[in-house]
Amino acid sequence: MSDLPALPVTFRPGRTRAVLLSAAVVLFVVITTVTLLLERLGPGERLSFILTAALLSAVLLLLARPKVVADDAGVTVVNIVTGRRLEWAEILRVNLRPGDPWVFLDLSDGTSLPALGIQPGIAKQRAIADARALRALVAARSQPDSQAARGEHHG
Repeated sequence: MSDLPALPVTFRPGRTRAVLLSAAVVLFVVITTVTLLLERLGPGERLSFILTAALLSAVLLLLARPKVVADDAGVTVVNIVTGRRLEWAEILRVNLRPGDPWVFLDLSDGTSLPALGIQPGIAKQRAIADARALRALVAARSQPDSQAARGEHHG
């Protein structure tokens, strides 16, 4: 199937990530600069403002972390503070329904895993295209005969 993306491929909300990373840097620089320019603040107060700026920036950096990485062996889902490695056969379905905040992966163990790396947010069409690409990869890679078709033999 030539319409499948080449592996490895990384899906992530690019615009959202750019906004969050930019905001983290600007927030830290502005608060730190203002803190250092205010002459009335003592060293302890300055330190507390700078640490607060660092903490707020760290939260924004965590929010920019989500991604979904597909490679020959499977899919790695990295969410805000967690990550999970899945084999292709573990993923039964890729869902992105109207109104969903991000993709959900229906898994063979009966659970559903949110994949925040594909989210409509400020780039809806990109998220729809990414969800379709991941869905096509899952369909191609999860078939029992797909390993034999790729020349992989285990045994």
